[in-house]
Amino acid sequence: MEIKAREACALRQAIKLHGNKPLYERVPTHDDQGRSLNDFMMIFPGLRDLPEVQLREKIKLMAAILSRCDEVVYVDLNLPLNLLWVSLRQKPGLVLDLSTGIKASFPESMLVGVPQDALVRKKR
Repeated sequence: MEIKAREACALRQAIKLHGNKPLYERVPTHDDQGRSLNDFMMIFPGLRDLPEVQLREKIKLMAAILSRCDEVVYVDLNLPLNLLWVSLRQKPGLVLDLSTGIKASFPESMLVGVPQDALVRKKR
C-alpha cells in the first residue's frame, strides 16, 4: 500500500524518538484548544517477531489507516510490547471506526481498555 505524500509528511513529523520515557510522559491529554483527547490501545500478537520486510509493510499499512483521520493527534507503536496507542480529538464513534478499520486489516489485533461510551455512536 502506497502512502500519499501528505500522509508521509505528516507521519514523518509525528515520528520522534523518545528514548525510554514512560507513555504517560509522552502522550498529550489535551489538544491545542485545551479540549480533552480520547485514546485507545490495541495489541498485535506476534508483530515484533515478523521478518523485517513484513514488519515494515504492516507498519506502513497501520500508518496509512491512521493518517486518513485528521482527528488523530498522537500515535505510539511499542514493538517490544506489540502495543499501539492512539490519541485523538473527541468525535462520537471515532474510536470504534478507527479500531474497526485497523481490525479489518489486522485480524489478530485486539482492542484493549476502551471505555464503553467511547465505542458508542451518539444519536444526532
